[in-house]
This record gives sequence, structure tokens and C-alpha cells, in this order.
Amino acid sequence: MSYEFHVGQKVVCINDTFKHVSIDQLIRKGEIYTIRWMGEYTHYVDGTFIGVKLAEIHRGNDDGPEGYGAADMPYRATRFRPLVKDKIASLRKLLAPTPDSPVEPKEKVRRKEKV
Repeated sequence: MSYEFHVGQKVVCINDTFKHVSIDQLIRKGEIYTIRWMGEYTHYVDGTFIGVKLAEIHRGNDDGPEGYGAADMPYRATRFRPLVKDKIASLRKLLAPTPDSPVEPKEKVRRKEKV
């Protein structure tokens, strides 16, 4: 999946469940957050992924009992979706004509043939 996230953007959490992790990860499904960093991140257990750090949360050092020593580890971007305030407007943009598209005539003109 491709997302056009950017720093300062509002996003909504869509997945706050972490398998095999008992420590609270601080994000909540349905909550709105602001991106303060995004980019590729490599974790030696979780591999490489596109991650986001949130302005509202600083995760600190991941040095607890299940920790892996990462400092302020980002969340996977797939846990979030861009916040869309006006869903209909975003769909309307899909229907808007592009500058290169031909303009349809408003009325079709019928011509009679002379016989």
C-alpha cells in the first residue's frame, strides 16, 4: 500500500493491536495523531518498514523486559490512515475533469438528410 504521509499531517489509528507484546504501545484505535517524522526504518527483529513517529507520543528507549534497545522506535505506517475531514470532497476530486480531457458537448445536434 502506498500512502502520501508528510510531517505535520493528521492521521487516524486503525490498528492498535500488537501480537506477543504485553507492554502498552500507547496508540489507540480511532484516535487522531500528528506525524512528526516518517521514513524507512530497520529493526533487527521486525525488519525494514515505513514508519511514522507521532508528535503526541515519544516512545523513549525500548529497553524494557521485551525491549530490543531501539530509541523512540516508529510505528508502522500501515497502522494509520490520513485523516479526511470531508470524505465526499475527496471523492468529488476523482470525478473532476482533468485539463487534458476532452469536453463533451452539452447537446447533440441532429441533422436531417435531404433525399
